[in-house]
This record gives sequence, C-alpha cells and structure tokens, in this order.
Amino acid sequence: MKKGHLKTFALAFMALAFTACDNDDEPVAQNGALTLNIQGLEDLGSEAVYEGWLITPSGPVSTGIFTVNGSGALSQSQFSLDQEILDAGSTFVLTIEPANDADPAPSKIHILAGDFSSTSADLNISHAAALGNDFSTAAGQFILATPSTETMDDETSGIWWLDPSGPTATLTLPTLPEGWVYEGWAVINGTPVSSGTFTSISGADSGEPFKGAGGTPPFPGEDFVANAPSGMTFPTNLQGGAGVISIEPFPDNSPAPFTLKPLVGQIAADAPVHSLLDMGQNLSFPTGTVSK
Repeated sequence: MKKGHLKTFALAFMALAFTACDNDDEPVAQNGALTLNIQGLEDLGSEAVYEGWLITPSGPVSTGIFTVNGSGALSQSQFSLDQEILDAGSTFVLTIEPANDADPAPSKIHILAGDFSSTSADLNISHAAALGNDFSTAAGQFILATPSTETMDDETSGIWWLDPSGPTATLTLPTLPEGWVYEGWAVINGTPVSSGTFTSISGADSGEPFKGAGGTPPFPGEDFVANAPSGMTFPTNLQGGAGVISIEPFPDNSPAPFTLKPLVGQIAADAPVHSLLDMGQNLSFPTGTVSK
C-alpha cells in the first residue's frame, strides 16, 4: 500500500473509533411498563375517557388514556413509559377527561389516587389527590312532600332532604373537591330522575324543572308534579321507589347517576308523607392497584 493511502486509512479509522466511543457515552433511554388493575369503573360513553398521571418533581406526566366497557373491563391496562419518569413518579392519579382533549394538563375530576411504596400503589377515592374522603360518615334522611303545590293529594310526588320541624338539613356529607358535585335522585318505577345537583346541604339545588307553581324550601329536593319526561306521568307516586344521593363529575356528560352513590334510601309502599325516612350507606367504590 502506498504511503498516502496508508495515511488516509489511518485517519479514517481514528475518526470511526472516536465516533464509536462518543456514542457509547450517550445515555440510552430505557422504557418500562406501568400496569393498572382497577375494579369498579364505569363506561363513560363516547364523550369522556380515563387518563392516568404520574406525579413527579417536574409535574404531572400522562401515562395514557383508556376506556371501560359495560362490564368494567379496561380497554388497556399496561402502558410503556420512560423508566426515568416511572422512577420519578411518587403518586398515581386517575382523572376523567373529555374525549379528544387538547389540554395537556389533568382535569379537576380526580377519581382515584395512591402513593407508591416501592413499585406499587393502592388506589382509592379517599386519597387527598382524589376525592379525599371515604364517606364513612355519610348519613341522611328525607321526606315525601310537595311544597310547590296547594293540594294535599300529591304529597307522595316529591322528595326533600330536610326536617320539616325546622326546617333543617338532614344530610351529613363531606365537602367535595373541585370537579365534583352531589346530585339527588328519585327512582320512579325503576328509572332514576334527577332532583338537581348541589354542593351545600342547606341551600337550593341546581334547578326545579318538575315543580308546581308555588315556592320551595332552600334545600335539595324536587316536586315531580309537572313537565314529566317522555314515558312518565306527573304527578307520580314515589312510594315503592328509592331516594339516592350520588357524587357526579362536574362537568358531567351523562344524564344517568354516576357510579359513586354513597347514600340510598328505599321508600316503602306505605311510606308516610311528611315523616323522616332514613337512608343507608352504599360505599362500594372503585379501587385498584398500579405497579411500575
């Protein structure tokens, strides 16, 4: 080989060796897996999705979105993320987001959360980053009455969460975080009909589309005496049905009660009007685990 060719070969070899050594020093991103095992979530329909978030020192990082079918099965339970992000995550939070959401930040509707202990976390609604309460102190009573009408013939057509001797509030419920409201329901012939949303147990709720011409007390409740939904007839008879208090996402994309229903009260077929009827606790909430 001629001397000039030898020199060229040597320079090329040195450049290649330097490049190889330099690339070896660069960090190579490693992916890990985050796995969800959650029970009790409901189908959100086509307008909303669930989204997971890792809370890191740099802020929340999305772990991905998924949906839930009518049987409660997750559309996806394992998600690939950069291992450094997984290692940095101290808390997992599950939110409800609009479908096709353009906002890169988490919504205010936090339904489950849990702190990691080593590589796993137990998820529940009572974590401070979710609803912040297990609702074990929830309690309530209601009466059958129709204060918005003058007749006494339709008193079984209204439900009110109040004690008429005051009147005073009869619900014991914790204050909800932003992103959630309470909603009252009357189950009429098997169909739940909303009595309105509220955040205060001693104030008027969101609306009274079914009431009569008269006034109503400043407490959650409704008279189902006018403007009946399709397929129903008002005035009605709530005896033999039920009264329910649910916890609803806000904003809410569904006219049906959400899966969180801390209080349910059955109404006997001979339940008296104007008398306090008890509600019972219904604390079957979504739970789960997440591992990384």
